[in-house]
Amino acid sequence: MDTLLALKPILTTLVLPATSGLLASFVLLGWAWRSASQRARRPLALCGLTTLLMWLLSCHAVAIWLSVQLLPQVSAVTPEDLKRQQVQALVILGGGVRQQAPEYGGPTLSPDAMSRLLYGVHLSHQSQLPMAYTGGVGWAGTSDQTPEAEVAAMDLKRLGLPALNWQENQSRDTRENARLTAQLLSQHGITRIALVTHAWHMPRSVRQFEDAGLVVTPAPMGFMGSDLPPLLLWLPSGQALRESGWVIKEWLGLKLT
Repeated sequence: MDTLLALKPILTTLVLPATSGLLASFVLLGWAWRSASQRARRPLALCGLTTLLMWLLSCHAVAIWLSVQLLPQVSAVTPEDLKRQQVQALVILGGGVRQQAPEYGGPTLSPDAMSRLLYGVHLSHQSQLPMAYTGGVGWAGTSDQTPEAEVAAMDLKRLGLPALNWQENQSRDTRENARLTAQLLSQHGITRIALVTHAWHMPRSVRQFEDAGLVVTPAPMGFMGSDLPPLLLWLPSGQALRESGWVIKEWLGLKLT
């Protein structure tokens, strides 16, 4: 019984759509290959390569490797690092909103944004630095949605945590996050910040905030890694495909900006 229970994570992964769907695709491609004419085998081979690529991009091992190979690496910070760099404030970069969360009767931060906010609160508590949150309504949003910085303030109040010192709630993307936050903080004589966002998002974000005239100390969180056993690292999952997508998006952003 214990042996079967130990196999539960692997069996569950094999049944879920990412792995089972790709395995079914390989089986169907093999079946089609056996009955296809020589001329039809070339597109089938290309389809097989595409399916294999999707398998790899859906593996945590590949997502982690892509992160190391494609993105500049950043290290975690300590309160002593912030003091040594003469940081004046923490800036928490928005990461998305659930506008209709039934459990809260209104909007709340997405899990990614919430993890950034909570790490920012932790770092503020450790360093005694004030906090700013930057995030409005993204390009895909509508004018009647609640800006993200306001939602962050609401979530802090719900949790009984310290309030934000500043809210930047007009930005629609990272470039505007940087420009509008720099304008807001300059009114208070703040030019040296620690930027809180996911480690994979940090290189492009630092570039944008430095271009806006701020001196930036990276304060990364959410490092890409996994505690899974080796076999599960090579079995596809929706989360791993999402992580691969994050890395590729950030790499393209670095190349194109």
